[in-house]
Amino acid sequence: MSKVLIVDDDQDIRLLLDKFLTKGGFVTATAGTGESAIDITKKDIFDLILCDFKLPDTTGIELIPRIKITNPEAAVIVITGYSDVKVAVKAIKLGAYDYVTKPLYPDEILLTIKQAISSKKTKVESKKAPKTTRFIIGESPQSKQVMQHVRLIAPTDMSVIIQGETGTGKEFVANEIHNFSKRKGAPFVAIDCGALPKDLAGSELFGHVKGAFTGALNDKTGSFETANGGTLFLDEIGNLSYENQIKLLRVIQERKIKKIGSTKDIPIDVRLIVATNENLSDAVKKGEFREDLYHRFNEFKISLSPLRERKADIKLFAQHFLENSNRELGKSIEGFEDDVMQKMKAYYWHGNLRELHNVVKRAVLLAQSDRISSECLPEEIKTPAYFDDVADSEEIISEADNLKSVSKLAERDAIISVLEKTGYNKTKAASVLKIDRKTLYNKMKSYNIDL
Repeated sequence: MSKVLIVDDDQDIRLLLDKFLTKGGFVTATAGTGESAIDITKKDIFDLILCDFKLPDTTGIELIPRIKITNPEAAVIVITGYSDVKVAVKAIKLGAYDYVTKPLYPDEILLTIKQAISSKKTKVESKKAPKTTRFIIGESPQSKQVMQHVRLIAPTDMSVIIQGETGTGKEFVANEIHNFSKRKGAPFVAIDCGALPKDLAGSELFGHVKGAFTGALNDKTGSFETANGGTLFLDEIGNLSYENQIKLLRVIQERKIKKIGSTKDIPIDVRLIVATNENLSDAVKKGEFREDLYHRFNEFKISLSPLRERKADIKLFAQHFLENSNRELGKSIEGFEDDVMQKMKAYYWHGNLRELHNVVKRAVLLAQSDRISSECLPEEIKTPAYFDDVADSEEIISEADNLKSVSKLAERDAIISVLEKTGYNKTKAASVLKIDRKTLYNKMKSYNIDL
């Protein structure tokens, strides 16, 4: 039976989840603080940890790396409010499997927990056959260009950097490159470098022999050896420690690995695809990433645009996620009301495709008719806060010399923010800003806002 640890400072929620999951056949334990949760994970091994983002002594963000040390194979699901979606996206970057939003719906939580536990208990996924998940190309010019690049680079053995924000589908693109390559049918192994504690990264990548360090009770096959003959996808490569960057460079140069604690070299034949949500060339300039390693990876680069910059894809992806959610939840929702699609196209999508998927799945769960209505959407999509990302006054003042320039900077930021969140619809942006279109055009010209 799978073991789940519930971490929440609200006793009522702990009891509710404990009762529900126990009834569902899980073995459970509960904790009201981050420290007590860590103490429990030091004494027991859990398949999954369900953790509230806001705790009395810490946050879910701060807890994830510590959990990965005490229970490295446990999946982590963060409970958050929709106002914390940007934080939840960061949690996923740090290694959380997924997040669920308040109010909590037991069926949704149960489904997410089952999916997390049934997936690989580490972030390494060995796939000896191509992914069966359908790859969606998208209708926007950006998506079509990405697919052209995939078809162009796939038959080669060149290393690839896939750059894009969290949730833009970097692993799907990497898998598609593999599926169109001559290595198709060989293993595709994906590992999230952002979820690897520094002291375990070497073992996950290269493997270890029994007795190599405390806790090494058996030999372990690393990701490189597992992917031999196929493709190794290293997600969030920028989070790899400098020490492990050096080891990785050696492997790429010599085409062989050495397990931790072993003196034997193992030859490997692996194609490398890496992904990042940051600009690695900037990290090189700052001395945070090795320049020689960067150039080894950067034989070809594919950039994925955020969802808010390719509005034409939202309807297609939403329908795709609707079909998937129907299968997962045993429902038969046919589509979306027109106003729902309008609101979804106007929303900013901080979490990109991953956030869209979660919103659609939640809406399918809540839908009471054959189409999704606006009542099924979270509040921040129904009533978006257009000015959330405008710089606060302290940040602006630090960059300005006088009150007049402060005012201009704030106004320019506000205009840009609203334009982005209204899909660059100038009529709607002018309405939100409570000015007429002519005034908006004049201000855009004055502030050199060129769209």
